[in-house]
Amino acid sequence: MQYYLDFMCPLGPMTAAEEDGALIALDFGLKPPFGAQRKETPLLLETKKQIEEYFAGSRRAFTLTLAPRGTDFQKRVWQALQTIPYGETRSYRQIAAQAGSPQAMRAVGGANHANPISIIIPCHRVIGADGSMTGYGGGLDKKEALLRLEREGAPA
Repeated sequence: MQYYLDFMCPLGPMTAAEEDGALIALDFGLKPPFGAQRKETPLLLETKKQIEEYFAGSRRAFTLTLAPRGTDFQKRVWQALQTIPYGETRSYRQIAAQAGSPQAMRAVGGANHANPISIIIPCHRVIGADGSMTGYGGGLDKKEALLRLEREGAPA
């Protein structure tokens, strides 16, 4: 059975979903998975708590069980994203190389776009090779806000 919880964060509403004791989705907006039941499970409440701590500036790493669904390549990319330190960025080329496909920069972009667990799998930390802000499923304004939060700390 899948369960979900929606809550507010400083950038608007978020929805978290779990199945079999693992987080399968965290996204901006009110997007409960089809057929999921709204329930305040311990994992979903802990997800909300850790996201609140992240936005407060007191959490830099997450300690949640994750089970994102995707292709083998997407999972390799998402694993590589989780190695980017808080407050740092990497280029699509660097992530492609780390995922074992050095020429697959566009495919990394596709995997980022398909990332089902925002913030915790930090696709917002991937930027263009020239330092430019590139696409983000939640919108470039959210990507810039997340990177600013990590660079400067929580807003006063």
